Order: sequence, then C-alpha cells, then structure tokens
Amino acid sequence: MNERNLEVLEQYDLEVRDVRRGRGAFLCETSQGLKLLKEYRGSVRRLEFEHEVLGFLKQEKSLELEQYQKTSEGNLVSIAPDGTKYILKDWFLDRECDLRSERDVRHAVRGLALLHKKMREIEWKEEWNLGSITEKPLSDEMVRHNRELMRVRKFIRNKKKKSEFEFCVLKNFNVFFEQAQEAARGLQAVRWEKSMYLCHGDMNQHHILIRDGIHDGSSDSGGEAGLVFTEFNQMHQGVQVEDLYRLVRKTLEKQGWRSDLGMELLEEYDAVLPLGRQDREALYYLFLYPEKYWKQMNFYLNNNKAWIPMKNIEKLMKLEEQFQERDEFLQKIHEKIERF
Repeated sequence: MNERNLEVLEQYDLEVRDVRRGRGAFLCETSQGLKLLKEYRGSVRRLEFEHEVLGFLKQEKSLELEQYQKTSEGNLVSIAPDGTKYILKDWFLDRECDLRSERDVRHAVRGLALLHKKMREIEWKEEWNLGSITEKPLSDEMVRHNRELMRVRKFIRNKKKKSEFEFCVLKNFNVFFEQAQEAARGLQAVRWEKSMYLCHGDMNQHHILIRDGIHDGSSDSGGEAGLVFTEFNQMHQGVQVEDLYRLVRKTLEKQGWRSDLGMELLEEYDAVLPLGRQDREALYYLFLYPEKYWKQMNFYLNNNKAWIPMKNIEKLMKLEEQFQERDEFLQKIHEKIERF
C-alpha cells in the first residue's frame, strides 16, 4: 500500500496521527483510538451481517469486541484510487490469551459462555441466509476428512519404499480411524435443528485478548471483564459448543491433556451457560475425532511427499504418547453424559 492508497483514510471522519505496518495490515493511531486498516475481499452483505451482530453484542457492557468504522458517507468499505477495497476496525494492543495459564483460560471460557449467551438473543434474519453464514452439519466435515484419511492410507500402502513419517502413519492408523468413524456416526445422531445459534467460528487464543490488571477472576458476571474478542469473519449459524471445543482442545494440547483441567473448563462454561446432554454428547464426539492426526494427513496429502519435516514426525509421535491422557478425558466426559 503506497501513499496514494493511504488516501482511503481520508474517507473516514477521524484524525489520523500515525500509520505503521502490522499484522499484514496498517495500524492507525487516530483521534478515536487505535484502528486497523486492512484489505477486504469479501462481500458487502457479509460485512453488513458482521457489523449488525457486533453492534447488538456491544449492548452487553461486560463484553468488549472489535467494531467496524463506517466512512463519512456511511459505507463499511472504503475504496483506494487503485480500486482496492479496505475496511477499518477497532484494534487493541492487549496480549493474547496464554493457553499455558489456567487463569487466562478459565477467564476466557467464562467470557466465551457469556458471548454465546448474548448471541442467543439475536433473532435470525432471512437476509443472513448466505453460504458463509449458514454452515453444513459438523458431521459432514468429519465424513469428508475420513475420506481423506482413506486416500492417504491407500497411497502409503501402495508405496514400496516408505519414509519414517509414513511408517508412523500406518502404525497408528487403525485406532485413530476407528475413532474418526465413531465420531462421525455419533455426531450425525445428534439432532440440532432447534439448537442452532450464532457462533464465533474461529475461537482460539489469538482472538481472545487479556487486559492485565483489570480482572481478578472473581467477577460476579463470570469474570469476563478484561477480555476482548476479535476476528468475527468466520461467524456463522451453527453449534456453539464447537467454539468451546476448539478453545479447550487447544488448551489441553498445550497442557498434556490434563483431564482434571479439561472438565473444570467445561464446568466453568456450564456455570454461565448450562450445557445440556445434547451439548455434552456433541462435545464428546468432537473431542473423540482425532483432528491433529487428520491435520498431519492433510498436510501430507497436499505437500511434497518426498520430504516431510522432522517436526511433523514428532507431532505424530506426541499424539501416540498422549493417547492415554486424551482417552481419560474422553471417559470423564462420557461418564458425565451418563449421569444426565
């Protein structure tokens, strides 16, 4: 982006004091706080959906989220002289949630529950029936991934000379593939027709910011003050516990699949937004699916098979090492379901 294209900032009713590169975009110090200017390639309808939902969520004073800035003419998209489209939104310099910090993660899970609770108050609109907003059932993605797993195994089996990575793949394929099939079947049996709500869609530590010195983890409203949620460009109508699953799974991968911590995080969420039997069944099958194993297979399928980095082999070996701990966590979720 050159100086000529920086003219897009003149389309906004604010004073720009400084501009610097950051996060693949431009950080702008303005009279209305820190903003992020970035190229936008999506549809205006999609952006209008996000803007409307974020505006509603902002009504919840305990939630802090990014907001889009409109131009002086009331448009969500600004256009540079060369035709490139841009958006301007709030930005924050707070630190990302640390998955190795129990305090951070507990805090984030409570905040996520409050976010989901507020999202359930939003009435669905017919004009939101866009492909990027209404997702297919989660089990459909699992079935597609399972086909990819079969393709990888068939390809490797037919190879005469196998690499260390390929031997690792075959060594544990049966046990992980059985879990993948069971997860897909189980999730297909969960009926969600009346339980579809708006979801963040890309919930991870990078999109949850912690404001140090603000929270003490004991807020009456769930300890959510001091959190900032960002990047809602994957927001859609779906199963909210998928957001919870992604955040907890990433945490447990960092924490050695500690079953005690995993269950405590689910209960932190449950204390703000109760998890029913249906929710817990879905969580069980989501956690049962060997997603990290599939990711390694997907990497193998789409990259140079003649050379696989050592770190990928190490990731497969780590999955084997953590299998028992992960299984213990799954058993605890299953026991909780049985008590419902």
